[in-house]
Amino acid sequence: MPLPRPPHLPETLTISLWDFSWYTRTGPGEPFADLDRAFAEAVERGYNTVRICAMPYLLFGSGLDTSRLRLGPLGGEYGQRVRWYDVRAETEIDGRAQLLELFRAARRHDCFVILSSWEYQQSASFAADRAWYDALMAVDPEERPAALADALADLLSFLAAHDGLDDRVAFTELHNEVQAGFLTEGLEGDHVVALRPRLERGLERFRTRHPDRMVTVNYAQVPVGSLRGVPRDIDVAVFHPYVYGVLDELLDTFALRDASRDFPQERARRELLRPGAPDLADWAPPAQERWRLEATVVGLREVYVHDWCDPVRFDAWLYDRYAVHRLAMEQRLTTWIAAAADWAADTGVPFVFGEGWVGYTPRLGTFEEGPVGAALCRLAVAESAAAGAWGAVVCSNAAPQHTMWEDVTLQRECNALLRG
Repeated sequence: MPLPRPPHLPETLTISLWDFSWYTRTGPGEPFADLDRAFAEAVERGYNTVRICAMPYLLFGSGLDTSRLRLGPLGGEYGQRVRWYDVRAETEIDGRAQLLELFRAARRHDCFVILSSWEYQQSASFAADRAWYDALMAVDPEERPAALADALADLLSFLAAHDGLDDRVAFTELHNEVQAGFLTEGLEGDHVVALRPRLERGLERFRTRHPDRMVTVNYAQVPVGSLRGVPRDIDVAVFHPYVYGVLDELLDTFALRDASRDFPQERARRELLRPGAPDLADWAPPAQERWRLEATVVGLREVYVHDWCDPVRFDAWLYDRYAVHRLAMEQRLTTWIAAAADWAADTGVPFVFGEGWVGYTPRLGTFEEGPVGAALCRLAVAESAAAGAWGAVVCSNAAPQHTMWEDVTLQRECNALLRG
């Protein structure tokens, strides 16, 4: 039976996605250099919850010394115009101390934290060396969810031992977007379905340590047609409804996620890129940093286009074609929200949208921050509230590391809609 929702948690989780940025971007002038300020601004915008990569395997599973954890950019200018990857300053932190400081700041501002991990997707790519990544990949793929479960269980015990800070945890996810990273290594066919046994072993492992704590996994998109692969014994149904639509057309046109096809270099120059952009073949981190390309699921082509696009031309490409996709994008969004609500109702658990709505756009692009994206934010949170969601983001880009953070009015409005 799923655990009941703890009474001390908010009736609605209004979520800001702090992912791994809360520790990769703590250097001078970075958005998380001052955690109290970040939480104060979140509360001002109507948030009561942040969702993070808690780097659990690094801190509690890898055996590495994290007391002087060095983090920084991917190397040279690589990734500096890419959302989530534009780490500007090198920094050194005590990993466990930083975790405690985040939770103490959350308590001071009466906020809660969704624990997760991006480690089998990209977290380790920001480390000064590859030891973290190598430690992750040394775990047998069959055992990776269980290893994460052990690490997260240790993390919760660690928080409990420090002033009962575990009371700030809303719930725990074994990993972010489980079907879209290195957790699927060695599996064939439908990854949502094929992953289920691994995930169920991980969930069981976590519950042996913390039977009274809500635990789950989460999925990219809402995997309609594969929902039978979602474990039935999760305590929260968590999905990420990125609808893409017109953005899918761009990805397909330029083969950004399909390395089996040639990259249309000259068309990209004509339609997307800035003058002086190098060829794709000439764009990469410095030689000594190339291991980072192994440690992230975001491919070189997508990074290249985000780094070298003219953001005005990129946005214009999407706007020029949006009318053809608008109805389908809105229908996909409402259908996915309804499907998530239906699955959760059938299993008797609350449901949450921890990320969403359009998709992965360049750091300096404004398609998601502009009128189209804002309209989708309003539609998504209104539909989420109407469907009875326990929580949702305003948008994945509504966080201190993105320019949408400056649109205070939109975030207050959407969080008020979400709360009904």
